[in-house]
Amino acid sequence: MATDTIASAASAGRPRIKSELMQQRVRAARWFLLPMMIALAVVAGWPLLRSIYFSFTDASLTDLYGAEWIGIGNYLSWRTLDSGRTIYRGLLVDPAWWNAVWNTVRFAFWSVLWETVLGMIVALVLNAEFRGRGLVRAAILIPWAIPTIVSARMWSWMLNDQFGILNDLGLRLGLLSQKVAWTATAETAMTAVLVVDIWKTTPFMALLILAGLQMIPKDIYEAAEIDGVHPVKQFFKITLPLVRPALMVAIIFRVLDALRIFDLIYVLTPNSAATKTMSVLARENLFDFDKFAYGSAQSTLLFLIIAAFTILYIWLGKVNFDGGDR
Repeated sequence: MATDTIASAASAGRPRIKSELMQQRVRAARWFLLPMMIALAVVAGWPLLRSIYFSFTDASLTDLYGAEWIGIGNYLSWRTLDSGRTIYRGLLVDPAWWNAVWNTVRFAFWSVLWETVLGMIVALVLNAEFRGRGLVRAAILIPWAIPTIVSARMWSWMLNDQFGILNDLGLRLGLLSQKVAWTATAETAMTAVLVVDIWKTTPFMALLILAGLQMIPKDIYEAAEIDGVHPVKQFFKITLPLVRPALMVAIIFRVLDALRIFDLIYVLTPNSAATKTMSVLARENLFDFDKFAYGSAQSTLLFLIIAAFTILYIWLGKVNFDGGDR
């Protein structure tokens, strides 16, 4: 009887102990996260709020603190002439801005598409058993490890129309009839930028997809082989569904990077209207043209576009960053 009483008391005390332990862990986690949250608020949150505020003013680089509130004038303003004609001005009716939006979306779509396809192929190869696999895995990461500025400068020399190695090889092999200014011609500038970005970032996609592939139990493939399932059918029925959570997270990371692309475009094609993205255009207005308020409006719209796309992607794709689908 006494033993039963002691056991019941111990079992009754376990939830409380567990609850207290969880509370201690939660409190410790909050204290550990506090410095990071403060740093994030100072480094990212405050500049973002200031940029949004400046987008509703007439601020310039020479008079930031003397800026006056003008409302939505940087986004859209209109004036009716005596003739009855209405003239619209502002970011929302700016052809240069919408051209930059189109360039950014086009770049993000094609770069992420090819990086996902090639990254999946590379990941499948690296997931196979063969001699020297570790060396190949290390070598494949070299393009991604090189800083973007260095990669862009290296490729700018290779793509040069006068002494670039690609033009020289093309002429020697008979693939080209004359030298091509890859980054200076409107028809080839976007293709050149895409090639460089795909070369650099495919290893990143392959690395994330490979991590998802290694989580798939080998027993599933052994059972499929015993049942005589074709390898192609194994990929679409087993591999792709099971690697989907990792693939969805990898895609959202790459899309976020692609939508705010700046350094690669700025180095390779700084003055080309065919490749000018939202980030490059915003930077020009902020600092080169001294249209700080207008550039702030462009930066704010860029932030809203990326935020809207991210929320929509996570909602429609049912992405769960804790693992698996929701």
